[in-house]
Amino acid sequence: MDLQDFVYDLPKSLIAQHPLPRRDHARLMVIDRAAGTIRHSRFDELEAFLPQKSFFILNDSKVIPARLFGRKERSDGMVEIFLLKKLIDGYTYEALLRPAKKIRSGDRINFEKSSLYATIVDVDARLVKFNYKNIMPHIQRIGHIPLPPYIRRDDEKSDHEFYQTVYAKNAGSVAAPTAGLHFTKPHLRALEKNGHKILRTTLHVNYATFKAVEEEDVTKHHMHYESYEISAATLRKIKANRAENKKAIAVGTTSCRVIESVAKTGILKGETNLFIYPGYQFRMTDALLTNFHLPYSSLLMLVFAFGGMDLLKRAYNQAIEKKYRFFSYGDCMLLL
Repeated sequence: MDLQDFVYDLPKSLIAQHPLPRRDHARLMVIDRAAGTIRHSRFDELEAFLPQKSFFILNDSKVIPARLFGRKERSDGMVEIFLLKKLIDGYTYEALLRPAKKIRSGDRINFEKSSLYATIVDVDARLVKFNYKNIMPHIQRIGHIPLPPYIRRDDEKSDHEFYQTVYAKNAGSVAAPTAGLHFTKPHLRALEKNGHKILRTTLHVNYATFKAVEEEDVTKHHMHYESYEISAATLRKIKANRAENKKAIAVGTTSCRVIESVAKTGILKGETNLFIYPGYQFRMTDALLTNFHLPYSSLLMLVFAFGGMDLLKRAYNQAIEKKYRFFSYGDCMLLL
């Protein structure tokens, strides 16, 4: 499988830099895999295209304000700590540190208007330890939303609301599960009222989601690990509904990876490095709601695996021609 199969030319002007004023006014591309057809609509008209009494699988992970700016106690120099992963002791995190060349192991980093501080445990291993075990109340006040690198601006107040799904619950992601950003609470209630079910799972998205696949033979790519969890009750509901021929709609590549990981391993909680690329046989996913993804990304490969290479290349070409908005704050597609 050649890496060059997963590239396309995207004008920078199509990369969405801000959210829409209304979440559910994103454009919606509807792709029928069996018929090979592509239609164009808007997200608030989603239900018109759904199989009867389908059920949605959401990722309820919550984005944390993972970018912290503080000052070194010894020199007052500015430091950025970008939280990546909480370690088992509860105090220590893996983190990106900037500027790395000016930070030493043992440095204490203080944060303005907060009693929170961090100690650099190991610069090379990128480990920082905080003085509190539960830092969430502190970083909710002083932290910044970790916008993706292709959004060329600082985070704003509105990002705290819009770079978060309306059903986000379990804190742990440093990037949003973006397919779910289009839902509003009234929209979800209306879907349930009309016979569709809403099920929840959790996958904490980490920073490696933005890393491009570099292997020319993509089958040799080593996928990053992400923490996930699904309850036994939810898994039973998925199996029971599919047994009744109701369609499982994975909201985003993250939800898809959770249910496919569980289908493969039977493990309800842990870490997954499941890499889905064309040729993969989907076990639980009947339909997929997803945004448009970066060239060379593992996310794009998953979507191409689900929709088919030729059809999805045609879909991406149409999205560019019709000036869809791309990536996290962009438009979306429904693959049936």
